[in-house]
Amino acid sequence: MTETANIRAAALPHLRNSGLAKGDPIPLPLTMASIYHTPGDATGFDQYGRFSNPTWNAVEHMLAHLEGAPCVGFPSGMGAISAVFFALLKTGDRVLLPSDGYHTTRALAERFLKPFGIACDVRPTSTFLDGGFDGYRLAFVETPSNPRLDICDITAVAEAVHKAGALLVVDNTTMTPFGQRPLDHGADIVIAADTKAPNGHSDVLFGHVASRDAKVIAAVTDWRETAGGIPGPFEAWLVHRGLETLDVRFDRMCSSAEVIARRLQGHRAVSGLRYPGLESDPSHNLARVQMERFGFLVSFELASEEKAEDFINNCTLMQAATSFGGVHTAAERRSKRGDAVPPGFVRLSVGCEPVEELWKAIEASLDKIGD
Repeated sequence: MTETANIRAAALPHLRNSGLAKGDPIPLPLTMASIYHTPGDATGFDQYGRFSNPTWNAVEHMLAHLEGAPCVGFPSGMGAISAVFFALLKTGDRVLLPSDGYHTTRALAERFLKPFGIACDVRPTSTFLDGGFDGYRLAFVETPSNPRLDICDITAVAEAVHKAGALLVVDNTTMTPFGQRPLDHGADIVIAADTKAPNGHSDVLFGHVASRDAKVIAAVTDWRETAGGIPGPFEAWLVHRGLETLDVRFDRMCSSAEVIARRLQGHRAVSGLRYPGLESDPSHNLARVQMERFGFLVSFELASEEKAEDFINNCTLMQAATSFGGVHTAAERRSKRGDAVPPGFVRLSVGCEPVEELWKAIEASLDKIGD
């Protein structure tokens, strides 16, 4: 990582220091409360559990430190996306979404925004600039896209979106703030599912919205308070715990993914390999400019649905599971989740296992299906 990223990482576990009194616990206490003691004028104090919670405040502080912007926490990544849409859009607005990004974002727009008179169009991530952005209120990109790992130029898209008078939202779930900071490249809003690598232990759902625009933060905060889409204190506490080790886990996962992606290049059973860190990847040069790491996700194709299932199910160091970013390596055949990919398409999330042992297990499973 860059020197600046290392400084952020070093400070992350110590953010509570300035508020500690002698005898206070160094680990974050879990505050399970729906009401607070509020005699008289309670302005500036916690009052009710739908409005605030000290555990939320702590995890939002950590996320804000990483994003370089105020953050608002939500009970899932889709909760964060929903807050942006419903807090900022109105009847008559038009939204542009990636045709190859997370399918539930498109489903939300199709099933719930359109009935409110909000028009939605889609465009591939790799050609997101084509066609311009005139007439749009909001453009939403996911880069790298999930699951194909295509990339768009955030800076160029932000400039074009702003010229058209629209807002740019970037879903940064696949990268985390240690891999990419879209606000630094001109994005207005970042959303992410902290369910993935930020928490890292596959035991909680969480999401956040980050923005340097005070009006955006006020709007999504108001939406959260009024609609009640609030995170639970225990979930926030788990994410806080996970964030303290994100730097170490993310570094291990990304380093291992680079090794494994290079070795997958030469395997006879693998085709259509995508990983931004490979010099042969069509997104590599752009990735080098706007990403601090190349990520822990690798995608590729096997010859058939059966071979893909056998590869995943027979690999001794791999979980057959949806989602990604956990300490364990996991893989999924994404066509069964509704993505427009071939039946043998595999999304591989590299975990924290020792890379040589992990590669041996992956290679053995690939060799078996290739026989």
